[in-house]
Amino acid sequence: MESRFTGAAEPGDGPCAVVVIDVLRAFATAAVAFDRGAERIVLAESLDQARALKARHPDWIALKDGPPAPGFDTVNSPALVRTLDLAGRTLVQKTTNGTAGATVARDAPLLLCAGFGVAAATARVLLRHRPRRVTYLVTGDGGHAEEDLACARYIASLASGRAVDPAPYVRRAAGSSAAAELADGVRRGYRGIHPDDVRLSLEPDRFAFAMIAAVEDSLIVLRPTPAHPPDRPRLRPPPAAPHRP
Repeated sequence: MESRFTGAAEPGDGPCAVVVIDVLRAFATAAVAFDRGAERIVLAESLDQARALKARHPDWIALKDGPPAPGFDTVNSPALVRTLDLAGRTLVQKTTNGTAGATVARDAPLLLCAGFGVAAATARVLLRHRPRRVTYLVTGDGGHAEEDLACARYIASLASGRAVDPAPYVRRAAGSSAAAELADGVRRGYRGIHPDDVRLSLEPDRFAFAMIAAVEDSLIVLRPTPAHPPDRPRLRPPPAAPHRP
């Protein structure tokens, strides 16, 4: 697979697959939500769209970056989302970087959203589909976010079929300016940030599913998908003939 790492994917550039990376914290939050039982996540293109979807579907759970705000149920924090019972629920998510990147890449033939928690599962999906080209869309810091680049490089290495130690990539991400800013936000008591957010976002390969996005009824919808296809049912052997003395 040919790999491309960029922060500026253009609509219609025709990559065979796009992996949108947002480590801190959009797709860590999404992965935790699916682990908590969420059925799907609608990736909103704007705050206004997120509010409108929530108003139209009051049972949906809307979340955003930053502190709590009217029209939203919670915030983009993996640690806070893990406390919710999300079985069978639909979420609406709007973030500054991750959901914006998915919007740009919405027409990709294969569109995955990823952070460290689903990195190995994402690589296994790429190995299964074997696209000719993969664009890793780094969403943070204008395409220069160290944590996103580290995760992208980790997934690409795994997708080459090699055994890879995640530790150097996680260390690179932990030393990023974004991780430092979140830690500073915790110290300052900013609302919408939990002390466990960075730790949860940097746990590699925690989940056995990848997250694939597709356009459904004009909405960008993210769903979990098993990293491996289900096993084929095994045929039972025919019953043994009765023993005759």
